[in-house]
Amino acid sequence: MSAADGTGQRHLRSLREALAYPLTSDRRLLLAGGATGLTYLVLVLSTFPQFSLQLVSRDPTDIGYAVSTLTREVYLTTGWIGLALVVLYALLTGVALTHTAALYRQTRASGATSLATVLPGVLAAGCASCGAGVLGMLGFVGAMAALPFQGNLLRAAGILLLVGFLARTGDPRTCNVGEIS
Repeated sequence: MSAADGTGQRHLRSLREALAYPLTSDRRLLLAGGATGLTYLVLVLSTFPQFSLQLVSRDPTDIGYAVSTLTREVYLTTGWIGLALVVLYALLTGVALTHTAALYRQTRASGATSLATVLPGVLAAGCASCGAGVLGMLGFVGAMAALPFQGNLLRAAGILLLVGFLARTGDPRTCNVGEIS
């Protein structure tokens, strides 16, 4: 077995640990679920921001109708792959934000003055959504449609950023400094 195989195995094990981390307590699971739901809500509502704004400003209880209608629109414009990427992106963001919260608590508890350990999680979750959310909110909904594969490559790139962050972080309760390079 070569060194690259060993590193790949460690990254996969670390990714499994990272994905299982929110399941270790009810509070973490609630945080991950809330972040996942909120991310999905923002991603779907930002696909047609004018529609979302008009509908919700008229009657805030219509948000369920807006989400179901726009979920259908995401499916119709990008297919099952696009919808699956949006759902996967939302799930991974929930896990990443749970990790970020844990890393922030550890940084505060250890008296560290720098949030450099937390920044990758925030950037991975935030930057990966730029194409999916910010373009729509800025009125460039057509830009997403003009992207190759209706923006699915941009969503896949965001997912790769999140997976990379989670594979490097692993379980935030353990120290992996010497393990993964």
